[in-house]
Amino acid sequence: MEKDNKNKRFNPWILLSIICIVGAIGCIGFLIKTSLDQKNKADDMSKLVASSSSDDILSGQPIVETSSSEESGAASTDTATSEVEPSATAEPEDPYEKSIRLATEQGIPIPDLEVDIPNLQETVNKDIYAWIYVPGTKVNYPVLQHPTDDSHYLNYNLDGSKGYPGCIYSEKQYNSKDFWDANTVLYGHNMKNGTMFGSIHKYEDEEFFYENRYIYVYTQERLFVYKIFAAYVHSNEHLLYRYNFGEPTIFNMYFDDVKKSRNVNRIIDETVELTGENEHLITLSTCINGKPENRFLVMGVLVNEE
Repeated sequence: MEKDNKNKRFNPWILLSIICIVGAIGCIGFLIKTSLDQKNKADDMSKLVASSSSDDILSGQPIVETSSSEESGAASTDTATSEVEPSATAEPEDPYEKSIRLATEQGIPIPDLEVDIPNLQETVNKDIYAWIYVPGTKVNYPVLQHPTDDSHYLNYNLDGSKGYPGCIYSEKQYNSKDFWDANTVLYGHNMKNGTMFGSIHKYEDEEFFYENRYIYVYTQERLFVYKIFAAYVHSNEHLLYRYNFGEPTIFNMYFDDVKKSRNVNRIIDETVELTGENEHLITLSTCINGKPENRFLVMGVLVNEE
């Protein structure tokens, strides 16, 4: 009888084991749910990108409306009958068409992509003000800027939900939305699946760097084309707080320091001439796995302007 009582005694190790197993199952379930949530957000972004050439979200009227052939014909008839010099009635070149012409004249390929910014603002997110496309990478996303919180889209998605992958964004405190600042900095997460700005790490490879040189930014008014001239590891200091790129002395000092850097993860095309005088740069900034004190930067200079 005494032996049976001993067998019936409560064993705390069994309870502890059960608690550990239940806890482990709970943790695994949470990780799976988190992973699925992130995947769903990435899938939503992929669907938005995939629709860029469809009739759903991005297509429809081009960014800048152009006259129809009938309207053009009518205008020609009126001009002919009024006996007015053609030069006197010639309308100024459309800014969007002009930006494409300036790029084409330099032999720069123009992507087959139409972006309707007003439609995106109305149907997706009112803070969208541009679209960025980098051939050779997965970068093909809307660009946002929050009106009051510069870090908002670091933590929030297009649909307003919190979490990854966030959005590609700029900071209102440091950049306007017209891309005419001396240096426009865009931020994006370094996602493990290569989405957002995860794939710009491809520019660590010199062969890829020289084979994929252009960044395209679409706004409602025009197409901005940037030629990539640098890709390198930098500290996590805030570039636009630390440096006034609009000041030629500081501009040149910064790039002199970058060129002198002994960092092996640095590629700079020094044949691209930069003077710091009226140049417009774009910088893509993302994190580096395992190096929270550093950022990986890809920089380009605007080339389709007069």
